[in-house]
Amino acid sequence: MAKSKSVYSCSDCGAESPKWAGQCGDCGAWNTLVEITAVKTTSSRSARYAGFAGEAKGNKVQRLDEVSPDDVSRYNTGSEEFDRVLGGGLVPGSVVLLGGDPGIGKSTLLLQIITRLGDLNPLYISGEESLQQISARAFRLGVKTDNLGLLVETRVEDILQVAQKEKPAVMVIDSIQTMYTDELQSAPGAVAQVRESAAQLVQFAKRTRTTIFLVGHVTKEGTLAGPRVLEHMVDTVLYFEGESGSRYRLIRAMKNRYGAVNELGVFAMTDRGLREVSNPSAIFLSRHERTVPGSVVMVTLEGSRPLLVEVQALVDESHLSNPRRVTTGLEHNRLAMLLAVLHRHGGIITHDQDVFANVVGGVRVTETGADLAVLLAIKSSLSDRILPEDVVVFGEVGLAGEIRPVPNGQERLHEASKHGFKRALVAKGNMPQKPIEGLEVIGVSRLSEALTAIE
Repeated sequence: MAKSKSVYSCSDCGAESPKWAGQCGDCGAWNTLVEITAVKTTSSRSARYAGFAGEAKGNKVQRLDEVSPDDVSRYNTGSEEFDRVLGGGLVPGSVVLLGGDPGIGKSTLLLQIITRLGDLNPLYISGEESLQQISARAFRLGVKTDNLGLLVETRVEDILQVAQKEKPAVMVIDSIQTMYTDELQSAPGAVAQVRESAAQLVQFAKRTRTTIFLVGHVTKEGTLAGPRVLEHMVDTVLYFEGESGSRYRLIRAMKNRYGAVNELGVFAMTDRGLREVSNPSAIFLSRHERTVPGSVVMVTLEGSRPLLVEVQALVDESHLSNPRRVTTGLEHNRLAMLLAVLHRHGGIITHDQDVFANVVGGVRVTETGADLAVLLAIKSSLSDRILPEDVVVFGEVGLAGEIRPVPNGQERLHEASKHGFKRALVAKGNMPQKPIEGLEVIGVSRLSEALTAIE
């Protein structure tokens, strides 16, 4: 008879403890330890997957020079934006975790993608919706349905049994938080259940070279629900981003073993599902009827793609003892540092002003290349002077007031030239070796030079 043992698992980090405590010893979270019962079954995971290691080369140790360095074969999904985020397409045997807020379009996107892969015998497994609900969504989207297999199931052992019989090349699990395994007696969605269910699915994907999509729920903080180890087990982690009032959706690769990290795909939500945006830079540049102070266009780099985005700043007199510093799409702490540099090396005082900084379009800029654009926008708003609308700016600002170069400067300049900009203000280290037709590049090495270069 199977012997059961009670342990306590942290709902935040997944760490286990033999007894209950008010605080998790690993992550330090309070009141997160939940009792679970682990069942020792007669058939272990090692027995179920005994053929996994043996199918490749057994237990023989290979030298690195004996392993072929050939490029990984991929499946095209029929969506250039989605293929870009994946690194060039789907890799056989890979596991992709897709997370996002409720209703943002995770199931819609995967249903659109998987129905284009009819030649790969796709299988869509839902633990949240009925067959009729999935059929109604497919009818609304107008996608092909003749080659798509559907299954409503939440027990992992039954899912793997069906998959071994159907032999799909691509499989969707919607969602991993609804799955459970008989290995554990805890409820679906518990930390241990999510971890064990994902482990079995990952093992199946590697053993059979089946590409698996896992849909993941997110917490109110915006992180993937469940144990952190879930993101370590999979090959690719994709996040859906987008403002609630906007129809644009951004898919960002937070982890990718087969492509660039931080790659970005842009989609627009329509009544026929998600549609690709072929020119993302255009949607991040607002169309002012007339130019206004506090607005600067910069070129940011998302993965391997340069994007033109508009950085806006509003500086207003503060009536508070502690003036506000508010950012949207930018790092809050970095704004405070930049304001100190602006005061020390630019002679511009903002300690009695409220400063608001925003990136248009809902895109999030995390790189330091936005530093110079933010400071120029702040100066423009404070002095109420309009900057030339044909100028694009990028560069990192150091604490000593120096302007540092940023990666991929040539690609950024070519993207600006392609969209009709006539001048670019960059660090001297990003000056092109050959002139770019139609684009005047101004190189600066100090913040004081940049503040006066384009007036």
